[in-house]
Amino acid sequence: MSAATPVGTIRAPRGTGASTPLFDEPGPRTLRLIRLATAVSVVALTALAVWVVHVFGENGQLAADRWHEFTAWPTWRYLIAGFLGTLRGAVGAAAIALPLGVVLALGRLSERRPVRWLCVAVIEFFRAMPLLLLVYIFFFALPRHGINPALFWQLVIPIGLCSGATLAEVFRAGILALPAGQTEAAYAVGMTHGQAMRLVVLPQATRLVLPGLLAQVVVLLKDTTLGYVVSYSELQFSAKVLVSSTGHLVQTYLLVTILYVLINLAISKAADAWGRRERRAYARAGAASTTATGIA
Repeated sequence: MSAATPVGTIRAPRGTGASTPLFDEPGPRTLRLIRLATAVSVVALTALAVWVVHVFGENGQLAADRWHEFTAWPTWRYLIAGFLGTLRGAVGAAAIALPLGVVLALGRLSERRPVRWLCVAVIEFFRAMPLLLLVYIFFFALPRHGINPALFWQLVIPIGLCSGATLAEVFRAGILALPAGQTEAAYAVGMTHGQAMRLVVLPQATRLVLPGLLAQVVVLLKDTTLGYVVSYSELQFSAKVLVSSTGHLVQTYLLVTILYVLINLAISKAADAWGRRERRAYARAGAASTTATGIA
């Protein structure tokens, strides 16, 4: 193993331009199996799609009169309003989940035992709590005791609490993944534990887990579909109302499904692009460090 290869990393085959931690690259036989499985999956999915379209056609679901309403601007204006409601719900939930996740992660890593225990209890409680049950509590139970927030908050607060507990573990994993030398260097220049976490560790951990945070946005968007429980006007609820007025269930939900897939696919692609960018940045930094060491 050369000096440029980190300990615990197995060099990738020449020409791949990357190294793979902890495991070897797939061999020729494994690659053939992967290609075969991919081809079979593509053929099966294509056949399924053709069969679904055929069934829809036989039952008249592809008739032009069933799709005519989607050529009218009022229908799209109504769906766009629901889509904006989905975005507002996701942004509101993220505004709660992100700071809550940071606070809980730092609390779980606190040197003070009572703070650590309290944060562990909160994280485990909201991770174990079904989101739908929490929405029911905010919508049905709390108003009976004089706590009756707006419909928006009856949806957003439960999503934010459950997502915050999940993000706490994401942030904690990012903090623990950083080299111990980062914290030790902060202590060496006179920083306290809180200052080291806030100014040195947390910014780097956030950058490290950012692809995971973007992926969590997909979960937030999907969780907003529970807006139908509290009658909050988001995309799924708008589709439900549209179906009740037109009776075109297949067409409406198929279109809404495509919209959700496109939105989540865009977010996933953004997360993948960020991950590739970070890997290239770390590779360049490692190459520069190796070159500097060789010169020295």
